[in-house]
Amino acid sequence: MDLLQGTLDMLVLRTLVLAPLHGYGISKAIRNHSGDALEIEFGSLYPALKRLEAKGWISAKWAISEHNRRAKFYRLTAAGRKQLYREHSKWADFVSAVGQIMGPIGDGGKS
Repeated sequence: MDLLQGTLDMLVLRTLVLAPLHGYGISKAIRNHSGDALEIEFGSLYPALKRLEAKGWISAKWAISEHNRRAKFYRLTAAGRKQLYREHSKWADFVSAVGQIMGPIGDGGKS
């Protein structure tokens, strides 16, 4: 499923609320929490992580992963938490607006 512009950033921030994760862990968490509907390509994820880090919404630190490999772990910052709350509010408004337009599909007056 394709993501709307900016949605990936929000999903990454939301995923990091739970705990610091490395890139593969973030991708896996998004996939799992979406019921396998969202598959994040690494070619999209890593530029998003760099962008979020540059904005100060996440920080990164090298550590050893659960598979005993060196990995960069990302953590949500206080600024990132504030941004997530802003994005969540905008997303709720967006979902509500689209829901009003889509509504239930009737017969379109063709009966």
